[in-house]
Amino acid sequence: MARGQQKIQSQQKNAKKAAEKKKAQGADQKTAAKAALVHTCPVCRTQMPDPKTFKQHFESKHPKSPMPPELVHVDHGLI
Repeated sequence: MARGQQKIQSQQKNAKKAAEKKKAQGADQKTAAKAALVHTCPVCRTQMPDPKTFKQHFESKHPKSPMPPELVHVDHGLI
């Protein structure tokens, strides 16, 4: 019955390796997502990934505030 015990141990070992790999991968995704947020709203400090989203955010959330100069020439790209 030694093979049955070895099989259980092997499954436990592989499950532990898979859990560690998955945990490490999750951290990489979080850091990559954080690195993608490069534009910060000067009013509310919300971070956005691209200028188009930033302009949409600014127009909807801060309509009375003056538009930042980096957003003046950004096009929405709406069809």
